[in-house]
Amino acid sequence: MAILIVDDDPVQCRLLEGMLQKFGYETVTRDNGDAALALLGEPDCGRIDAVILDLVMPNLDGLGVLARLRQASINVPVIVQTAHGGIDNVVSAMRAGAVDFVVKPAGAERIQVSLRNALNTSALEGELNRIKHSRSGTLGFKDIITKSPGMLAVLRIAEKAVTSTIPVLVAGESGVGKELVARAIHGSGERRTKPFVAVNCGAMPENLIESILFGHEKGSFTGATERHIGKFVEASGGTLFLDEVGELPPAAQVKLLRAIQEGEVEPVGARKPVKVDVRIVSATNRDLIADVKHGRFREDLFYRLHVFPITVPPLRERPADIPALARHFLALFAAEEGKRIRLLTPEALRLLTAFHWPGNIRQLENAVFRAVVLAEGDSIGIDEFPQITAQISVAAAPSAAAPLHAEAGETLAEHPAETFREAAPFPTQPTMPVAPLVDALPLLDAGGDVRPLEDVEAELIRYAITHYRGQMSEVARRLQIGRSTLYRKLEALGLGTGSSEPEAGGVAAERQPRKIA
Repeated sequence: MAILIVDDDPVQCRLLEGMLQKFGYETVTRDNGDAALALLGEPDCGRIDAVILDLVMPNLDGLGVLARLRQASINVPVIVQTAHGGIDNVVSAMRAGAVDFVVKPAGAERIQVSLRNALNTSALEGELNRIKHSRSGTLGFKDIITKSPGMLAVLRIAEKAVTSTIPVLVAGESGVGKELVARAIHGSGERRTKPFVAVNCGAMPENLIESILFGHEKGSFTGATERHIGKFVEASGGTLFLDEVGELPPAAQVKLLRAIQEGEVEPVGARKPVKVDVRIVSATNRDLIADVKHGRFREDLFYRLHVFPITVPPLRERPADIPALARHFLALFAAEEGKRIRLLTPEALRLLTAFHWPGNIRQLENAVFRAVVLAEGDSIGIDEFPQITAQISVAAAPSAAAPLHAEAGETLAEHPAETFREAAPFPTQPTMPVAPLVDALPLLDAGGDVRPLEDVEAELIRYAITHYRGQMSEVARRLQIGRSTLYRKLEALGLGTGSSEPEAGGVAAERQPRKIA
């Protein structure tokens, strides 16, 4: 979670940075209002979750920044701070759109509470807007929660299909949000005031597919006691979303192809076809190209649907989205369940980020829902995710011959190192998502016992020196120790200039003075 600090006082910026990083937030700083607006106006400005804004600055002051944010419809919670805490300033800032007001110097607890309340309020407002837009059919791309560069690139591609009626095929694993992308395409275009009709092709009985899609006349078959218009006619003027289109049987594929080609449908028992004006957006979790090669899906229908393909990446490839999605589901379910749960702990967020999520966003949603039900306090920690904890612990176990020494009732808190050694062995920021590393640092020896701290430290230093190619200043900075401390550790561990290891050459090269010919 990233917080933007806007203040022309460098000392105040550093104090706030240290304070927020201690709370587990990522920080971004700008020293003037124009630079802050430039950052918030970038396409990936969604990575900023809140702003702490100084009210008194040269050129563009805090009130000016708030006014520009409102004009640009940038909905990010802003906490205003200033050394001048008069009532007039407070009223002006709140009227301009600030969610809270603090007086310098603000204590750590005051800043933490203010940020927590601002983020919770923002999450609730965002969820209410999404629900309202979804019901009115105007859900757009800004309503999709993402901070992942890969997903943002997908949405930029999808936005190009908005102004056209080109058929769109959204591919991706089950639970990644394919229907949400389809609704955003519909809600951002000219058809947003018309119906959006979703059909799950895999859930329709085979003998009723034709009737459901194209309709039927009264008495056309046994049980047809009244006329049914069908999904194509129901969606006329709007968008028809064919979810899991790869599950359609061959007979239905033929009739779907004709309906798309001719722009008309023939209800069962009808004497003449019915003209329809429908924008087709389909989705699948199958490899349709492979299905075409094996004769399971018609090639001509595939090319009718596969005109503008969009592939939504799975959640495991978008770890930056996990904290934001988890907080979104927390705000939603806490409100539904009537619980005053304020936050997910940093440990819980690291746990969720480390998991591979085979069920994608749908699985994350269910996990947070269960955690909200289990929670007894005002926060959710790792104890509220026992199933995720158990699966990560099993995945992190080195082998069957060297099991983790954990009793049946123990959780991740008792074994944090084993649990996260594959997912984040060298984290640089405690709340930043970290991709799994192939060369993870082993924490257990061959006998299944924890290795001595000295051995682990020596291997970590060796790894860092190799990774940063002997640049000792960078190694010390990344290990968060002084250079003199690093050199003392090298000598104590026998990793000094006399070592024959290749990384020691980097040490020698930096410590020894250069010879001048």
